[in-house]
Amino acid sequence: MQNVKLSIAFVVTTKTHDMMKIFFITRSNVFYLASLLLFFFLATGCNNRKTAEKTALDSAYIVSYMNAEPQFKDQIGWAKSFYKARSYQLGWFKNNELVPQASKLIQIIDKSAEEGLDPKDYQVVDLRGLINQFKGSAKNEDLRDSLEKKIDLALSATYFNWAADYYRGLLGPRESKKADWDIKLNKMKLDLSLKSILDENKDDDYYFKPNHVEYANLKKALANYREVQSTGGWPIIPVGSTVQEGKSSAVVPLLNKRLAGYLVKDSTMLSSDSTTFSKNLKSALKQFQSFNGIAVTGRLDKKTIQILNIPVEDRIKQIIINMERWRWIPQSFEPDYLIVNIPEFRLHVYEKGQDKMTMKVIVGKALHSTPIFNDKMEDVVLAPYWNIPPGILKREVAPQAARDPGYLASKDMEVVIRGSNTVVDPKNVNWAAAGTSSFKYLVRRKPGPQNDLGNVKFIFPNSMNIYLHDTPGDQLFNQSKRDFSHGCVRVERPIDLAVYLLRDVKGWDKTRIEEQIKKGKERYVALNEKLPVYLVYFTASADANGRVRFFEDIYNHDKTLKSLYFSKL
Repeated sequence: MQNVKLSIAFVVTTKTHDMMKIFFITRSNVFYLASLLLFFFLATGCNNRKTAEKTALDSAYIVSYMNAEPQFKDQIGWAKSFYKARSYQLGWFKNNELVPQASKLIQIIDKSAEEGLDPKDYQVVDLRGLINQFKGSAKNEDLRDSLEKKIDLALSATYFNWAADYYRGLLGPRESKKADWDIKLNKMKLDLSLKSILDENKDDDYYFKPNHVEYANLKKALANYREVQSTGGWPIIPVGSTVQEGKSSAVVPLLNKRLAGYLVKDSTMLSSDSTTFSKNLKSALKQFQSFNGIAVTGRLDKKTIQILNIPVEDRIKQIIINMERWRWIPQSFEPDYLIVNIPEFRLHVYEKGQDKMTMKVIVGKALHSTPIFNDKMEDVVLAPYWNIPPGILKREVAPQAARDPGYLASKDMEVVIRGSNTVVDPKNVNWAAAGTSSFKYLVRRKPGPQNDLGNVKFIFPNSMNIYLHDTPGDQLFNQSKRDFSHGCVRVERPIDLAVYLLRDVKGWDKTRIEEQIKKGKERYVALNEKLPVYLVYFTASADANGRVRFFEDIYNHDKTLKSLYFSKL
């Protein structure tokens, strides 16, 4: 057989030497070329394997790692979702180096006491130690790869552990229910939050901010009060002390110091050790009374002294639990909404995020507390009937109606068959069944000047039969503490509120509303769009400078929440 030379040009580019080699294959050099190709593919294959190992995790590794730390177990779901969405690639490394957000997270955790949280709860892993070990592993590629995965998962687990408390609340949903909080909870998705922090090209400060500015303001107040605490707190004002403008009193230096530290820090308004109760000091005392929801008199009455002498430690705890309540609030409010802060006795209407309208309200007394919940307003009712609630019917109305058949008429009330407008003679009613499921009647007060709901009712359907309404008892709005109702919320300016809410409903301007009320005939007017309503319970709020207003804990919800919250720290 003839020895034929087979000539094939074959090009190999070597990455190492950046040059091209051309081989002519003959039978004599086939073995050499095969060996060279085998070496080339093995080398690049090994390289690819090492890269893949270095830059990826897997679900089993995530679960195993987080189960090993009891404090991470509740965050496994967030971690799996986060890494699955990024095909299990590492999140905290870029080009084999840690991203700046890693050191930022560690700093924030170190300072989490500023949020009313305990840093130790989030220092589960020695992140600084791991990072230092990683920095010293440059010459050991296998160790470096292993540390990258461990550090990446440790940072993610730590973030989820911290963010769950910071954004969604230290206390879980069940515990918030124990604190009588029935507002839809913040359901912020922590895996998406972490993705935003790591993937987007923004200042990392942007991502570690609270959801609500009110929380940030309370955080400033917390810092201010802790500063007062660090200097020994404030002086005690002796019980029975009195002051009179322009007159000398031994309590004035104490009062000067107390108000300077509490209200107008760094102000020249309250300087000097004079014992004279000056006009400026009286003004500061009035401001204190206003900020604490008590009658503004400028005098040292019993209630004012009691509030002045609340220890700074108690106020610090009060601020912290109200920060916790803000964590429970949904991540963001709707553009338009109505909110009533029960302890503040005040309503606010927000339009496109701006405070559009505010007014005083009257809420339930302690025995008939106004519930904390949210819903959506659907209707404004003009010239409403007042349907007597079962409890009031059984306790207050039925006994009187049973004794005196003319009682209902004297109170401008009537009895109708439930589900109809058929009026029934009170003498034919079995009043012993009033307030029970077998009672087939509805007792209601007619529209008019005696009606407990006044001229307007605002309906947001709920199982507790709670709504906003007008009241004939306008004089009660002059009180500083306004807890007089059976649970519903009475509003100070119902016509103004009705005009605002119906501004987009064709034909229902102020004139038409007032005409309908004068007719004395009940009329439902539907809102064009349902309006979110929040009945909340905050006993502290602060401005942008951290100057805080406190409100009385009228239902003792603070006491319950303090017990739950501080038992977990």
